[in-house]
Amino acid sequence: MNGDSDEEKWLQHLQAGGQTALAELFARHRDRLRRMVAWRLDPRLRGRLDPSDVLQEVYLDAARRLPAFLERPNLAVGLWLRLLTGRRLLELHRQHLGAQMRAAGQEISLQAPDWAWASAPSLAMQLVGHLTSPSRAAARAEIAARLTQALEEMDAIDREVLILRHFDELSNNEVATLLGLQKAAASNRYVRALRRLREILKSTPGLSDHL
Repeated sequence: MNGDSDEEKWLQHLQAGGQTALAELFARHRDRLRRMVAWRLDPRLRGRLDPSDVLQEVYLDAARRLPAFLERPNLAVGLWLRLLTGRRLLELHRQHLGAQMRAAGQEISLQAPDWAWASAPSLAMQLVGHLTSPSRAAARAEIAARLTQALEEMDAIDREVLILRHFDELSNNEVATLLGLQKAAASNRYVRALRRLREILKSTPGLSDHL
């Protein structure tokens, strides 16, 4: 789904087709939303919550909110689904972790919007995921731990911008919209985070060519 014309077609489809059209739209975005959930689901919850169950709740949220969204569609439909997914993840984290969330999230500005932030360990595991041969996989946990420690020194919002831009392949404007940032600020954060990540990877054996 690319371009303003596709966006307009989907809005028309949703207005005409209602829940049936929403099911079709959700199916188109399911893989990307599942990846988003995998990035952001706290490791402590992975035994309790399955990404499919999370997406089912997101779909119910979307179905309930669809009429209001269609009255004022001020977001692209794909971003709307991402925003609902981020908010649902945040609510699930609050329900299951409660006060335990504060320690993990204290580095996030209180002005940041409601959003489930990807953690340094999640990013580290993504970066070492290509180490699949037996000899390299044996060292994966050690490398991931080293990466996590370095990534935790990165500004948390910078980390999120990096993930959304580089791994989720969103545009700068889309990232700015989702995170409530000025476009220039989102761009500057991405450049800074990418530079820092490259420095980290360069100093980590076996990962210097990952980006």
